[in-house]
Amino acid sequence: MIYSFGSLNMDLVAQTPHLPAPGETCLGRAFITVPGGKGANQAVAVARLGAPATMLGRVGNDSFGHSLIHSLTAAGVATETLGVDTQAPTGMALIVMDDAGQNQIVVVPGANGQVGHREVQHLAERLRAGDGLLLQLEVPLESVEEAAQMAQSKGATVILDPAPAPVALPDTLLAATDWLTPNQGEASQLVGFAVTDVASAWRAAQYLRQLGPRQVVVKLGAEGSVVATPSGGFHQPAIPVAVVDTVAAGDAFNGGLALGLAAGMPPETLVPWATAVAAYAVTQPGAQRAMPTRAQAEALLAHLPPLRPLAG
Repeated sequence: MIYSFGSLNMDLVAQTPHLPAPGETCLGRAFITVPGGKGANQAVAVARLGAPATMLGRVGNDSFGHSLIHSLTAAGVATETLGVDTQAPTGMALIVMDDAGQNQIVVVPGANGQVGHREVQHLAERLRAGDGLLLQLEVPLESVEEAAQMAQSKGATVILDPAPAPVALPDTLLAATDWLTPNQGEASQLVGFAVTDVASAWRAAQYLRQLGPRQVVVKLGAEGSVVATPSGGFHQPAIPVAVVDTVAAGDAFNGGLALGLAAGMPPETLVPWATAVAAYAVTQPGAQRAMPTRAQAEALLAHLPPLRPLAG
């Protein structure tokens, strides 16, 4: 079983020709509401790929919350452990997306900010050795840390997406993490230097591994990803695709990573597989509805550039 412990948001998405500069007003051409939240996105990614997935988190007792639960259930995600908060509203993400597929996102946590020991206890009652746990940072950091330590004690695999990235992560959280998966902006924040290319990503991945995680993947968007493991590292180039929307690319990648780990894939097979899952997602609009089936992701593997070993 793969569990996602994290956020559920309703995404309010505006399409505009270019992202606004500070103080600039842009005329948008379209607006949609779509289910999102990094925790829910990753749970849907797993379920769409055909693996059992369970979501742990909270929504508000409002129309957005009811809609998010229905969307997860329709995607095949188990939701019996979701809480409905009577005090806080459902979380929201305000997203502006330009014609190149780039975006700006503001997250308003709402009920996500109340996720805590109750959800950790629900997880503890269900989690078993060999299960996978997907974590993100759109719920309170202390709750994420508690969940990670509990999962480690039970022999589960912990995959941490450090988004949005804090200035630093607790040592105890890093020590309980099996796979740390920042994008280049998050990696830059965590290591204190700019991550702009493969060379700087490799330096960042090695630095982050020294802080406790067993494996680190630095996601570089169109440049692919850089991976550091106990036995070395490699660069996995991206699959060339026509980009429509990058909103949930990282969530798709982590969902693919969790499924591959559950299947026992080694890193050299695992990361290419997750790359194919993310590649499909960026060719589709929206977050959860962009997640591929297993067959759709597998079809892209034929177009995957070979990985390149890294040393030093």
